[in-house]
Amino acid sequence: MTPPIRSLPIVVLFFLSAVSSSSLPPEDGIRVVSAERLIHLTGPIARVIITLEVENSAAASDASQVFLAFTPWEVKHLAFVKATRVDGKHRKKAHEPLRVQASDLPATPNGARLYSALLSTHLKPGESTTLEVLYVLTHVLDPYPARIVSQSAEPRQLVYYHDSAVILSPYHVVEQVTYIKMPSDMVESFTKVDPTSCAGAEMKYGTYYDRMPITYLPISVHYENRPFAVVQKLERKVDVPRRGHIKVTDKYKMKQDGAWYKRIFLRLAATILPESLFSSSRLECPGILAFAKTLPSSSKDRLYFTLVQGPRYGWHCTFTAGYGLPLENYLFESVDGRRYINLTFGFPQLDTVVDDFATTIVLPEGSKNPQTIVPFPTKDEGSTKEQKCCRRA
Repeated sequence: MTPPIRSLPIVVLFFLSAVSSSSLPPEDGIRVVSAERLIHLTGPIARVIITLEVENSAAASDASQVFLAFTPWEVKHLAFVKATRVDGKHRKKAHEPLRVQASDLPATPNGARLYSALLSTHLKPGESTTLEVLYVLTHVLDPYPARIVSQSAEPRQLVYYHDSAVILSPYHVVEQVTYIKMPSDMVESFTKVDPTSCAGAEMKYGTYYDRMPITYLPISVHYENRPFAVVQKLERKVDVPRRGHIKVTDKYKMKQDGAWYKRIFLRLAATILPESLFSSSRLECPGILAFAKTLPSSSKDRLYFTLVQGPRYGWHCTFTAGYGLPLENYLFESVDGRRYINLTFGFPQLDTVVDDFATTIVLPEGSKNPQTIVPFPTKDEGSTKEQKCCRRA
């Protein structure tokens, strides 16, 4: 029997409530003419893409920003958010990245948090523009049932995803539609908010018209998803020598974050290594039988490893992977005589969440005044020889 669909405990607070007039600047005359939201649930995260056509009122002043609204629950699980301004049509489209930051304005009476996308060119009265917003939510899929006893090599895992049938916006939305894409057509149940349709692995909510600001219509989707792993902690150490090769060592602490199984067979996604990899990787995974191999390709090397069988009711895994990089491909000299190393601060494994990520750069003896440049907030813990950057997902 299909279990009853649950809803988030906070959603009632957002149901058909309106933002107060003091929440937005008095000169703000923005309205959303049309909105299309696409929610990708094909992996362990929720990847949301929203296309907004916004219009500034003819009676308003120039608009320097467009506000985005998130529930407290979304803010808690928000990995990142970015926005792009799109001008032109078809092949003549121009995409301009926008800076997105948490707004200093107080939260709405029901707790919705506002973020602002800053416009480099102000939106004049009577003008309209298109914004594309991308944000990612982690740890938002709830396994149900939470425990599965199965002898199958491919156990069937069901998860719940909770959201709203309409977009949470601080503006009046004239027209909007939401699409939800799932990994397969194995959908157990979903909330119906007319008009709603489901065809195969895609679900459609809308089209809805003339929705007031901060409108929230709670929905839940119960569907089948594959087991997924989460990296609880990743510690990367990059040893930069004076000559030779850069030595990179990654220490992983990983767990299975879906339903708990009595028996697990799982092949993890490939870890993509830099294309200039010169030395073979090593893999150490104590307590769990594992196989690994490196398959060179035309542009990248991929390290595949398979966890054959984990402990009873899920698994935890700690392992180390190391590789070397040619120094001349990553170390450069600037015009002022300083040296800089250009490395990717990121996670190489496909479609996997990292909860805690720290990178330590060990510089050659005699290095002075280290400085890091990264496109997102980090915590620096540097000394004259080591520079450490930490970021939580």
